[in-house]
This record gives sequence, C-alpha cells and structure tokens, in this order.
Amino acid sequence: MLNVLLVDDDKDFTDVASQIIEFLGHDVTSVQNLAEAYQVLEFTVFDHIFLDFMLPDGSGLHLIDHIKKLNTTPYITMITGHPSVKTMLAGLCGPKVDYLLKPLQREDLESALSRKSLKKKPPVTKGPTLHFGCLIGESKTMQALYSMIERVANTSANVMLMGESGVGKELVAKAIHQASKVSGPLVATNCGAITKELIGSELFGHEKGSFTGAVGRKIGVFERAENGSLFLDEITEMPLDMQASLLRVLETKKVVRVGGTTEINVNCRVVSATNRNLADLAQSKALREDIYFRLAVFPMEIPPLRERSEDIPSLAEVFLSELNEEYDANLAWAPEQLIRLSEYSWPGNVRELRHAVHRAFIMSDMQGKKVELPARFESPFARQESKSAGIKAGQTIEDVERLLISATLDKVDGNKTMAAEMLGISTKTLYNRLHAYGEFDG
Repeated sequence: MLNVLLVDDDKDFTDVASQIIEFLGHDVTSVQNLAEAYQVLEFTVFDHIFLDFMLPDGSGLHLIDHIKKLNTTPYITMITGHPSVKTMLAGLCGPKVDYLLKPLQREDLESALSRKSLKKKPPVTKGPTLHFGCLIGESKTMQALYSMIERVANTSANVMLMGESGVGKELVAKAIHQASKVSGPLVATNCGAITKELIGSELFGHEKGSFTGAVGRKIGVFERAENGSLFLDEITEMPLDMQASLLRVLETKKVVRVGGTTEINVNCRVVSATNRNLADLAQSKALREDIYFRLAVFPMEIPPLRERSEDIPSLAEVFLSELNEEYDANLAWAPEQLIRLSEYSWPGNVRELRHAVHRAFIMSDMQGKKVELPARFESPFARQESKSAGIKAGQTIEDVERLLISATLDKVDGNKTMAAEMLGISTKTLYNRLHAYGEFDG
C-alpha cells in the first residue's frame, strides 16, 4: 500500500482519481494548490505524488524543487493536458518523474503507481507490420491514419497531406497509391526544387523547340501518371502564376504541353504535400484558395513522431535491420537503448530518427552485436518545441510556464477556453496565471 498525494485544482478530476487510487488499495490525500501541498508535505511522507503541471498559485515544478530539499524521494507523475510539456521538461526533472496526459483512465493511474511506465520494457518488435507495404506503427494516431487511407483509396478524390518536415509524407502518398489498386504508376515531383521557368514543362510537358534547350518533346508528370497517382511535394512553393495553370488542369482534366496547342486528356489522382498547417496556409497566402479546395478535397494531417513515440522501437528495429542486411552485420538494440530513443522528442521526425540510427550503426563495431548510441541526439537543425517557445537553460520556472501558455494561446488564436483545455487546466487557473504575469486586464 502506498501513501499518495494528488495535487490538482480540477476537483472533478481529483474526486474520480481519488476513488480509483483508493480502490487500488492505496491511501490518498488531495490538495488543490501549491500552498496546500507545501503544508501537507511538512507533516506527511508520500510514496508517490500526482502533480498537475499548472496550478492556480504557480507551476508544479516549484513543488518538485521543494521536494528535492526534503529528506524524501517520492516518485512523481506530472499530469498535463499538453503533449509538449514532456518534450519541454523531460531533461529538467530527473529520472523519478514521469508524465501522464489527460484525460486519464484507471489503467494509467494503476500503471503509474506500479511504476510500470518507469520500468517498462519496449514492446517486442520482431517483424513489425508494414501497412500498405511502407508504413510502420501501431499507435492510435497511425491507426487513424490507416483508416483515412483506406477510406480515400476507394475514391478518386485529390488528397493534401499536411505535416512537419520529415514525417514521411511521400510514404503516405505511396500508401494511398498502393491502397487505391490503380493500374498506372505513382509519379512524384518536388515543386520547390524546380525553377519558375521550368515548372510548366515539368508538370505539363513541352514540345520540341518550344524554348531554348527544348531539343525534343518532353512528357510532363500529369501524362506520365496516367491512370495512377501524381505526388506534388512542397505544393506551396509553386509560383502563384503557375497555380492558375494547375487549377485549369484540375478542373478540366486536360493539359496543353508548353509550346503545343493540342489538349491532352489526363486521368490521375493528385496527392499534394506541404509542411505548413492550415493557419499558415491562410496567413501566408502561399496557395490560392480556389486551388486549395481542388487539391484538398480530402486533407490529411500526418502526426509528428513525438505524438506516436510508442512506434519508435519498431521504426528503429526496421532501420537497423535494413542496415544489417546491407552491410552483412548482426547488430541489435538493447532494451534500454530503445527506451532512450523513445524518450527523445525527435524534432526532425522519422527522417531524423533514421539518420540517428545510421550514425549509431557507423559508430558500432560491425564484428559485435552492440549498437553504439551517441551521447546526444540533437542536430543543428533541431526544431524542438522547447526552442520554438524560446526556452533556454537557466530560465525560471515562471518563464517556462509563461512561454508554454503563450505558445498555446498563439496556437488557438487567443481563445482562452480552448487554451485551458489544451493545457489540461481550468479556465479559472489560466486567468489566474495571466493575472499573475500582468497579461490580462479584463
């Protein structure tokens, strides 16, 4: 039996959580703010503390600092409604601090109290399933993605893929093509890698002599993808004047080669991709509204790797297996290495993970079996959420909390109710913290 402290200002949550903890056979004390927590810690020793990240009178990190000064070392589970909290703070709190995201289930509390989440071994990853022949992962977010792929594959609708750089948008395009079971090929082109002068030729083709250097006829990607799929990567990098020509092709399903006069019928699904989100698309005006509606008949968000960290062991196993096969080696991961890989945020997503595995492979002794992981995974191009929020070593807890609130409010265009929900706190607590920072007058 454990003595448990629950620190959270959401009374509905604490009432339910307390009942579950007691049902599991443990003693529980519930408080709603830091002041009350400090008081009970003066007289009681706790084995495990469930601690909300953001409280009415300050951050839960203050309580962690306070506990470090006491002659006690309880396990602490931070509770938050915001996934980026773990990414931002994982290196600050130490090995006895774990994280749970709201809403919580009984199984989450039971697992935390038995410390399975701290001791857990990564799942066995022998022969991970390749969904649609190219996608790896069994997480809920990937299962939802597979469901969307299956649904859109039964139609001829154009698809727009949105997601951060490195999440594998081209692989998702390949999966859609595979699931569609069309007779034609998958043809891919990068709209950001073609000069403004040549993009028309790349998309629609050209006739011999149509411009300097056009020494022969060229078939464009629309024609080459006949009865198949056309993947247009970095679609938002296409010049606006060329978007008008693309719109006409999407509407008429006919192309005219550069320098030609004959209309040629084309038939293919267009899968486009961008690393911009919907808000960026609207604000940047990088894509015409009319062409967006033609391209994004079925928009799909590709989850970043940090939101499906349970898939990391499977991905790492596959990447290592590919390298073993290529170089006739027999390296293998240790369980603790897979856990370490899973705990990193991978701001460069799957591409960065693959790069890290390749680097580790090169560093390893090919005659042995042990993989040599580097001491640090960070790359010069890391775009971690903590960096985007401006968090740096040496900042105060108030700075961290304030930046997290600010980043969340920016994401929801200042909607405080939505921000509070994302942060996993009450609207009242959010207003209290804004008042404390002098950032709210009403």
